[in-house]
Amino acid sequence: MMRLLILGGTGDAAELATKLATMEGVEVITSLAGRTREPLVPLGDLRIGGFGGVAGLTNYLRVMQIDLLIDATHPFATQISWNAVDAATIVGVPHLILIRPPWEKVSGDRWIEVDSVEAAATVLQNQAQRVFLTVGRQELAAFADLKDIWFLMRMIDPPSEDALVPPGMLLCDRGPFTLNNEREILIHHNIDTIVSKNSGGDAIYAKIIAARELELKVVMVNRPTIPLVDYVTDVDAALAWVFDKLQY
Repeated sequence: MMRLLILGGTGDAAELATKLATMEGVEVITSLAGRTREPLVPLGDLRIGGFGGVAGLTNYLRVMQIDLLIDATHPFATQISWNAVDAATIVGVPHLILIRPPWEKVSGDRWIEVDSVEAAATVLQNQAQRVFLTVGRQELAAFADLKDIWFLMRMIDPPSEDALVPPGMLLCDRGPFTLNNEREILIHHNIDTIVSKNSGGDAIYAKIIAARELELKVVMVNRPTIPLVDYVTDVDAALAWVFDKLQY
């Protein structure tokens, strides 16, 4: 029996865990950070909470006798990804990153690309009036000082009561979202600009299509650099990697 740890939190991670749970010879443990109140719960064993940095993850890999490690966290969850590289190297555990491809700008897109959420907030000054903000509840504080802009803020869970929040309206919802849904939101709220992280994948891409159709600006936060390790861009490729390791 080979024990596999998936660092999860994405739809791809849940799909991978579900498919691996039916594979003979594999025991799957999925770890979630615990930031979402009602996360997508995959098949297999589940742990919730942080590890305590590289040392904590290294200890977990050893104590639980993990044979394989797959990092299927969000493309912007960089700290755990770098910690995973260090811990896997220390313990000598084969390690893979499963990361969906980023969105690519196409004809008709009006993107303003920036390298941080803070830079996105700076770009909005004097350029936007009504903004669809879709960067998650933990990033709201960067926009809190923009008092002259109205924000429609979509996230899975609401922010804490003491969180710094820009003026506007909260919308708690979870993807995937349809094109009709996104188009209706943008028109109904008279949105002129979208702020989004380049998360990739299909689940929330409809807002980008809707913005293209309506000729709206999109302030796109580029992805941070990922570790230079083995990586795949879809669940099937990750399954093939695990199957290959089982043959040894």
